[in-house]
Amino acid sequence: MYQLNVEPTEIFKALSDQTRLRILRVLVSMPREEVCLCEMTDALQEPEPNVSRHLKALRQSGLLMSEKEGRWVYHRLVPSKVMLPFYKVIASLPDKDGSFKKDLSGFKSEIKKRTSDRCRRGNSKGERLLKQLQQGF
Repeated sequence: MYQLNVEPTEIFKALSDQTRLRILRVLVSMPREEVCLCEMTDALQEPEPNVSRHLKALRQSGLLMSEKEGRWVYHRLVPSKVMLPFYKVIASLPDKDGSFKKDLSGFKSEIKKRTSDRCRRGNSKGERLLKQLQQGF
């Protein structure tokens, strides 16, 4: 069972970053989904090191949990009643510029690329570049 040690200041620090909010908004809107680094990177169109750093901060704050399987790490919302109020606040944020709609659309597009219930793509930039070269862009 996942043990939750909530530190409110860490949660609020995590919520103070735009990219972290973008990640959480996508996951809150699809709470049964989990995401790997490559899917979120492609969905948000953000550099892989940045997304990795933000996923780590969200895990450390207690807003996300992760599971490692082989070389893949899958992130998802923490299934806890304690976290529900934070997730509700995130879900209710306005999307004045349409960026959330774009992020969610990108994430749904990434999910459709899965060949199983989880992402199995190469998550390194070099592997993706090699695959693009092999496919002729």
